[in-house]
Amino acid sequence: MLNIEHLTKKFGEKVAVDDLSLSIAPGEIYGFIGHNGAGKTTTLKSCCGLLRFEEGKIAVCGHDIVADPVGAKRTLAYIPDNPDLYEFLTGIKYLNFVADIYGVGGERAERIKALAERLDLYKDLAQPISSYSHGMKQKLAVIAAWLHEPKLIMMDEPFVGLDPTSSHDLKVMMREHCDRGGAIFFSTHVLEVAEKLCDKVAIIKNGKLVVSGTMEEVKGNASLEDVFLELEK
Repeated sequence: MLNIEHLTKKFGEKVAVDDLSLSIAPGEIYGFIGHNGAGKTTTLKSCCGLLRFEEGKIAVCGHDIVADPVGAKRTLAYIPDNPDLYEFLTGIKYLNFVADIYGVGGERAERIKALAERLDLYKDLAQPISSYSHGMKQKLAVIAAWLHEPKLIMMDEPFVGLDPTSSHDLKVMMREHCDRGGAIFFSTHVLEVAEKLCDKVAIIKNGKLVVSGTMEEVKGNASLEDVFLELEK
């Protein structure tokens, strides 16, 4: 679903991501953990084609993100940590705009209604996005990401701003997506969520991948928080 080989990304002299390799298979929820500035967002943006990188190769569902960016982007969705939405639009107009981009056909109304009702946003879709709270904007970004039924969904701190009920709903949606053969790659600072939700996890420090594998392989008999804090020393 996602294959990263020897990714290296620099900003001037600073190496933000240093020779990082990992792969995500269908059906996996993969957590990406690290301190602020560790390289999580840079990795995610590189995988989405939003950042050019100096070395390495990234393939999404078999599509090279550099050689075939359109083919790769059709199969994925990305939710940044602070979604940049068109706030002059209403929620429904924004979702229809996204649906147009991805060529979602006549079933779009049913999809939008089902997703918006699930996240308790349907009644607010007629309102301008500028009137939305941060949590409502996050819900709208989630709906937009799920709308074209992508195979791979990448998210940067997706639970920030969500209330407990919406956080639970998103976790269920993530698991259902993977049960249907999709995959999830997301960064988070909430280690308890990662420990309970993820099939696999990777920890990045100063741009380098420190450890990765199944949750059992990474944490053993300890907690994920204990392992993370030990690696951060």
